[in-house]
Order: sequence, then structure tokens, then C-alpha cells
Amino acid sequence: MYICPVCKMDMKLYDNTYKCSRGHCFDVARKGYVNLLTTKGRDPSKAGDNADMVRARTEFLDKGYYAPLADEIKRIAGGAVSGSDHPVIIDSGCGEGFYTLRLADIGNARIFGIDISKHAVAHCMTRVHLAGIKNCSFAVASSFELPFGDGSADAVVSVFAPVCNDEYARVLKDGGALIVVSPSAGHLFELKAAVYDKPYLNRPNSYGLNRFRLEDETELGYKVHIPDNDDIMSLFMMTPYSYKTPQEGIERLRALSELEVTCAFTVQVYGKK
Repeated sequence: MYICPVCKMDMKLYDNTYKCSRGHCFDVARKGYVNLLTTKGRDPSKAGDNADMVRARTEFLDKGYYAPLADEIKRIAGGAVSGSDHPVIIDSGCGEGFYTLRLADIGNARIFGIDISKHAVAHCMTRVHLAGIKNCSFAVASSFELPFGDGSADAVVSVFAPVCNDEYARVLKDGGALIVVSPSAGHLFELKAAVYDKPYLNRPNSYGLNRFRLEDETELGYKVHIPDNDDIMSLFMMTPYSYKTPQEGIERLRALSELEVTCAFTVQVYGKK
């Protein structure tokens, strides 16, 4: 399934090494993933979420706060690939694998998760091993240089991750589906109100998907009660707000013993033009 990130030739697995016909080799890590992220123009040590962010994301998501979203993604993706006997689904920007494992429940599907964070992908492998899941594979790779052949996927799923018009169009089969999940306007508004003097609504994302047409859009919204500060801080750490919130706002958040927060998501389904 993987192609060489250097020369774009098909690769085969020999023992614990992926090799292409031109001799490029990529070893499978002890945990079972392969690192296909090229170093050109980036520092691999600073790529993607660090270990603390992966831990925070896991601790929050595994409490089930976003389980309705995971169920909705599975439902929509399952419907999108229902016409294929053995569909291939790419979870692009899979993070620590919470949504990827839900996709693995789709019957007869092969799931490939990629993320630029080595910490996140290593955690994905821990998840699948503990759950005994056999139909998921993971690689460290970029959404803008997908290590998959042309027309190899029945669906690409992108949850709160960068979206790449050309690469997604390249790897999707004709008739394949691109499923993009983004925060709606009011998502986590109460969290922002706790740390900012002037909280703001999220702006709609514009992806520039000129090789796709929007075929369906679903809005999912609900409230959750977060009963302790540990979960509040885990939620905060997995958001972009953790990068830019002043210390005064963080201290206000640390003082909270509970928080009711809005979860609001937009799920869009695109088809290739």
C-alpha cells in the first residue's frame, strides 16, 4: 500500500523493512509503525504534537466526551464506502488514534492512519495492540505528501487536521469520498470565555478544495459537563489555545473545579470532480 517518500515507487515489506525497487529502505519501528516523513524543509524532532499533548488528548478523549462525534464519523464513513467489498480508508492527521480505531469497526475495511507526530503514531500502535485490532496500519507522514499510490483509497478522513486539495484528489479513487471534520462556530466557547476577556466564535474554515464538490454537510452539537480540573486542563492542552493563552488566563482555568462546555462540529463530505 505504501509508496516510497523519496522516489514515489511502490514499496514491499521484507522482514521488518519497507523497500522500493530503487533501494530506499524504511525500517518498521519496534511498536509496529513506519516513519515515512522526509526531513526536507522540516525538523522531525519538532513535527506535530509532542508527548505531553498526545497524553492530554488521550486522557480527555478516552473519557468519552467526543464519543458522539466518533460515532458520527464512523456512520458517515461507513456509508461512503458501503459499495466496496474491502474499502481502504486513510485517516489523514490521525493524531493519537481515537477516531481511527472507531473507523476500524467498519466491516472489511483496511484503515491507514498517518500523522507527522512520531509520538502520536507510536501511541496509535499502543492503542491497536491493546485492543487487538488487526486492520489498522500507521505511518509517520505528512498530509501534504501522502505515502499512498494514485487512486488507492475509497475514503480520506481529516478530523481537525490540515487539508490538502491535490494530495487527497490524487489518492482517492473515482467516486471516493473526502470527509472533513472541523469545529463549528460555538465549539468550546465556554472554555474560551474562561481564559479570554473577549471570547470569540470560530470562523468557518475555507479549504480551497477546487478539485472537489461538497455533497453533504452535517452539524453535530451537544453540551458536556466536565466534572474536574484535570479533564478541563487536558481539554485545554489539546487545543490551539494552549499556545497563545496568557498565564493569567491559564491560572483562571486552573481555578475551575468543573465546566459545562459546548461541543459543536461540522462534518462535510466531498466528492471528486
